[in-house]
Order: sequence, then structure tokens, then C-alpha cells
Amino acid sequence: MEHEAHATHAHHAGAGHEVAAASTWAMAVRATLHCLTGCAIGEVLGMVIGTALGWGNVPTLILAIVLAFFFGYALTLWGVLKAGVDLRAALKVALAADTLSIAVMELVDNGVIVLWPGAMDAELTDPLFWSALAIALAVAFVLTTPVNKWMIGRGKGHAVVHQYH
Repeated sequence: MEHEAHATHAHHAGAGHEVAAASTWAMAVRATLHCLTGCAIGEVLGMVIGTALGWGNVPTLILAIVLAFFFGYALTLWGVLKAGVDLRAALKVALAADTLSIAVMELVDNGVIVLWPGAMDAELTDPLFWSALAIALAVAFVLTTPVNKWMIGRGKGHAVVHQYH
């Protein structure tokens, strides 16, 4: 009996250690690309809608951020639901896996756009609109990747999602 308890403990300790060992830069990059995909869809859509409708900067930013979170969560939710997880559990996984990553990505990319001279006033036909948005997303990717590596190394973030793939 004592041997079984020790074996179980070693198995659980090993499982936690495997998660930390699996926290590679490649895994962090994949997690960040996943996050970037959802964020970019929402961000671009929000910026395009707000700009096309002539909204001010604040409503456009709010729409872009809301849509980035929506699409970021939706991509993870879709994958987890495909693995056969029920909706309530899948929502918990998506929230746990993506909230910090999306928040950092949105803070950085919107910060770049807001601080970029003229970017918030650029129209859809202005190359500045598209170049500032692309560069902002690239900067967000670079700064969010270490956050994802740190979370995965602690068994959080996309480490939680990987058990469903």
C-alpha cells in the first residue's frame, strides 16, 4: 500500500514536472500565435467597423477590445468543444487559458496604436491605418510570448488547453 501511494505521488509529481519541462519557446510561440489569431480578427474587425462608421477613438477601441476577447475565447472554445468537453467546462478552460494572454496582447497592441502619431485618426484607405495595426500586433506578439511561456511553465494558460488536443 505504501508503495502504491509513493508511485501515485511520483506520477503526480512527474506530471507537474512534465508541464514545466514542456514550457519551451516553441510552445509559447504556438500559444501566442493562437492568441494573436483571435485577437487580430477581433482587433481588425473592431477597428474597421469603428473607423468605417466614423466613431470616435474610445468607442472604436472598446469595440476592438471586446471583439478581440470574443474571438480569442471563441477559437479556444471551439477547439475544446471539438474534444468533447461540455460547454460549461469548455468556457472555464477558455477563460483560464486565454484571459491573461489576450489582456496583455490588447494592452500592448492598443497602446502602440494610441501612441503612434496619427494612427487613431487614419482612415481605412490610409496606409498608416494598416501599417500601424500590423506593427502593433507584431509588437504585441513579441511581448506576449514570454507571458505565455511563463504561464505554460506553471501549468496555466495554454498548458490547460493542450490536454484537450
